[in-house]
Amino acid sequence: MSNPQALQVQYSPKSICFGCGPANSKGLRIESIAPEQLDGEVTARWRAEPHHEAFPGMVNGGIIGALLDCHSNWTAAWYLMKRDGLEAPPCTVTADYAIQLKRPTPSGEEIFLAARVVESRPDRATIEATLTAGGKVCATCRGTFVAVKPGHPAYHRW
Repeated sequence: MSNPQALQVQYSPKSICFGCGPANSKGLRIESIAPEQLDGEVTARWRAEPHHEAFPGMVNGGIIGALLDCHSNWTAAWYLMKRDGLEAPPCTVTADYAIQLKRPTPSGEEIFLAARVVESRPDRATIEATLTAGGKVCATCRGTFVAVKPGHPAYHRW
């Protein structure tokens, strides 16, 4: 069941994105929850299923990348919306991101994502994020997410 507080459910309920689209029944369907304060962390909780594993008991690295990419992208979109006083988030896309896999991510534990803005410009935000399982940081991410303009293929996707 989807969380009505999730950014994806509020602002993009028809999205088919593999990582965060509520309308993608085969996707990861992460649900990012915004903080009260603009300088707070956007968080999400997620559970892996056996088909998300690289080998028994451990989450696939590509799945980890998708989780961090989508969660960071929504963090940027939410931040730009709030910072600029918009009614809805601008459509943002990934310009670049780098993942560091710190340790194997166990698939039997709840996964916790936390992301925050570390830098912003008028049309973009740089995000740092962590993926934690079993109380240990398993992966980190740093990326830049850009609000697209009319004419871009992703414009109006949500």
